[in-house]
Amino acid sequence: MKRIALLFSLVLLILAQNLLANQPDSAYVFSYATTKNGGHNGLHYAWSIDRKNWNGIGPEFRFLFCDFGAWGSQKRMLTPFLFQDQQETWHAIWSLNEQVGQFAHAATNDLFTWEPQSYPEVMNDGNVMLPEVSYQSNEQNYLITWLSNIDGDQKIFKTTTTDFKSYSPTVEGTENDRINAREEVLIDGNKQLGVISKVSWPVIDGLIKFYELSKFREIQRAERLTDDAERFADLKDLKAEITVDPENSKAISDLLIGVFFEDINYAADGGLYAELIQNRGFEYNPADTKFRDLNWNSKKAWSFTGSESGFTIDTLAPVHPNQKHFAVLTISQVGEALQNEGFDGILLKAGDKYNFSVFAKGLTGAKGKLLVRLVDENGKVYAQASTKPVAADWKKLELVLMANESIGNARLQVVPQFTGKVALDMISLFPQQTFKGRENGLRPDLAKAIADLHPRFVRFPGGCVTHGDGLDNIYRWKNTIGPLESRKPDRNIWNYHQSMGLGYFEYFQFCEDIGAEPLPVIAAGVPCQNSSTGGHGQQCGIPMCDMDQYVQDILDLIEWANGDKSTKWGKLRAEAGHPEPFNLKYVGIGNEDLITDIFEERFTMIFNAIKEKYPEITVIGTVGPFSEGTDYRVGWEIASKLKVPMVDEHYYQPPGWYLSNQDFYDRYDRTKSKVYLGEYATHIPGRRLNMETALCDALHLINVERNADVVSMTSYAPLLAKHGHTQWNPDLIYFNNSEVFLTTDYYVQKLFGQNAGDEFYASLIKLSDGNENLKKRVASSVVFDRESGDYILKLANLLPVQINSTINLADLPVIEGDAELITLQGEVTDEKAKPVTSKISVSSEFEIEVPAYSLTVIRLKSVR
Repeated sequence: MKRIALLFSLVLLILAQNLLANQPDSAYVFSYATTKNGGHNGLHYAWSIDRKNWNGIGPEFRFLFCDFGAWGSQKRMLTPFLFQDQQETWHAIWSLNEQVGQFAHAATNDLFTWEPQSYPEVMNDGNVMLPEVSYQSNEQNYLITWLSNIDGDQKIFKTTTTDFKSYSPTVEGTENDRINAREEVLIDGNKQLGVISKVSWPVIDGLIKFYELSKFREIQRAERLTDDAERFADLKDLKAEITVDPENSKAISDLLIGVFFEDINYAADGGLYAELIQNRGFEYNPADTKFRDLNWNSKKAWSFTGSESGFTIDTLAPVHPNQKHFAVLTISQVGEALQNEGFDGILLKAGDKYNFSVFAKGLTGAKGKLLVRLVDENGKVYAQASTKPVAADWKKLELVLMANESIGNARLQVVPQFTGKVALDMISLFPQQTFKGRENGLRPDLAKAIADLHPRFVRFPGGCVTHGDGLDNIYRWKNTIGPLESRKPDRNIWNYHQSMGLGYFEYFQFCEDIGAEPLPVIAAGVPCQNSSTGGHGQQCGIPMCDMDQYVQDILDLIEWANGDKSTKWGKLRAEAGHPEPFNLKYVGIGNEDLITDIFEERFTMIFNAIKEKYPEITVIGTVGPFSEGTDYRVGWEIASKLKVPMVDEHYYQPPGWYLSNQDFYDRYDRTKSKVYLGEYATHIPGRRLNMETALCDALHLINVERNADVVSMTSYAPLLAKHGHTQWNPDLIYFNNSEVFLTTDYYVQKLFGQNAGDEFYASLIKLSDGNENLKKRVASSVVFDRESGDYILKLANLLPVQINSTINLADLPVIEGDAELITLQGEVTDEKAKPVTSKISVSSEFEIEVPAYSLTVIRLKSVR
């Protein structure tokens, strides 16, 4: 048998040598982009021996994707031009769209591993079309020319560069400056316009192999548990021996399971933040929605029962400069009311008390009380009370309302008991029953659902919310603290409104209430990589002349959180009701950023400043939005160069990725930065959550626990979504005004959060069938929790059959007898499965039937 195998190997070697002998020394590569899909399909290649017959390398396969602008209308690549410089580095330049005065540039050594893109601005007025580049040997620089439409006339413009980073001033060129090197060739029956370059055959071979590897990975990613009933149609119940190796253990992070909060899907206002009045400060603006909803204005959610002219919005002498707008009511007869519909109605519970407040002032001598009522759509009153009389200047009026019946869609009415004009602002209705009874607090059922996950940390305030849509939309923590009327609201990047009622003080307080570490994430001086504001502004950055102040704002945050009450910012925290420090340990800088020179310059400045003044703070960097690609690779290079303690990784993957990448973190260098897996989730077509997604999450977390010496923190994303206001699916927790809906993936997070440990023990699974496809669908993890003294065994079965398992705990000092058994199981498409708790008899060796499609958790008491 060995001789046959050896002979077969020799035959393969000879064939391979013959193939190499028949390959040409050189060939031609054709680089182009099609106009399909609006130019969104990126850079393609074809190859030829004779420049006549061309072979596409995966038709429409993308070797380079344009990062410019927001998803949807942008991310386009038009007429790319490929060029090799004097050092044999390849450069690609291309048009971005038909409007902007910028072109794109990226460089590579192998035509598929690309350096970060840049988008130099070369035209103040006019576009950049059909750019091309050539080397000027006399000047020893590179000449870049393009066509531009100026007032209906097509003109040629040019600039020069030596490094593709700085460029000479743009001047008008002539036809003599153009090399017009693009050619039209026939590929798969279609004519394409592009550039032909002569290369060595290994270059072509490298492109083909890269494509083939990419397609193989696509096949892996497409693997689904929903196909397993057919894939394993003849499979019978399996047997497994699971042996724990107590000699092979390691300490793991005590922060492994956390939560990531972002104000997306109405997670804050109308969600976790308990305020019941929508647009309480009359600060809604059509710009919040990018002018897609012109009715989204200062009067949104408000109505007036009197004449239309009786309800106006004013900005002269507001309560506070940060709350610019307020309502002015002209009351012609007593009984006319200002009414708010709340967020999809106002939920009232019989017997509950609600705190009402309003800033009011009488105009033109008007005096009198305000009658405040909670009513239904027919005017039936569920609660009412009167304020003290309004004054001639702004004064905060407060009262308590108690609901006499329950209702899901009440409205608030403010009814002046006088005629004349009155100004009103910051109209608030807050339930007294908040999480932990906090003023300006959180909706208790949603907060409890988060607390029940036992998160070891809470990341806030986002995501993309953190670095915003353009520089002016970067989230500024100082705008979110202090009295509510002094906080500065802002447009939400998800196209609604942030009142900032849920601000940094409330975030930190919530972390303290649930025993979680606060993890604020701050923009790295650049806006969101998907920005569409400010000239497709994700390539801009806070001007360097303003960066010192921006860095100081971040240092001020650390002082606010940790400083003694005698410090400037610690005093403000104390005045807000928290004299003791919050003991902040972690700060995230950046979120899914494009890792460019602009980013690196600003991130480095922030990182070094924090490291110098607060060396005890762990700074968490960012390595882009994906688990591979330019941002990921270059982000890690920067982190390694600066010795950043931890980096934030993000990826959303299909089931097949989790099945095929169980060694993802096994490959990581243990000497480099630790990992915070800040955003991840299993995505399937339709973006729903069920047992397939839950079990893939569980499989990944088991593999993360095995690598928790590298992965210090994880958080599923997004966390919250309100029915009827969802911009992103899937989400861990769904809700409406009265109910909370927990998903299958929520229960996985809860099982891992409530059954975490601080020491990991290796375990070996031996299946009765050695098929690799079966083995990768079964996983186990054993951890020890010193606080409880429990050993915790997790078993994931992603197969359609039961596994009759023998558990060998070897020399682990477990107590024989009953142990807690928690099982989450269901059909692979089940969206409503919930964990079931029972008992199991255990010893140093015991048997358990692990159901098909299940996550099993067993807590075993130890001999202390």
